[in-house]
Amino acid sequence: MPTSLELLELAAEASQRAYAPYSKYQVGACILTESGEIFSGANIENISYGATICAERTAIAVMRTAGNHRIRTIAVHTPDQGWPCGICLQTIAEFVIDADSTKIVVPSLNGFIERSLRELAPHLWSSDLVKKK
Repeated sequence: MPTSLELLELAAEASQRAYAPYSKYQVGACILTESGEIFSGANIENISYGATICAERTAIAVMRTAGNHRIRTIAVHTPDQGWPCGICLQTIAEFVIDADSTKIVVPSLNGFIERSLRELAPHLWSSDLVKKK
């Protein structure tokens, strides 16, 4: 299994493939699945900012397209050591093993910081009226 630091290195590589002509804010994400497979993605901007796709959601789309559906760890590389946005956290929640064991990793000045999805987003949206089938 790759280490968190190795996943961050892969996320940094993915960030170099970002399409960010407007903000110049290149983000990369790297997912380690429950089965040990690795998928990466980068942000893809659009002149209409609302149509922009974050790196985390791009990596999730690649993962699902390949037939995987359980995230063990997701590493995110940004220019300023930022965390995933709220939309990405909600999307990650759709594909976690569980919110306590799935880890999110970002770089820090001393290496990296790792938190569970639950720590970052303890109150994600859900409803008893909307269930997976």
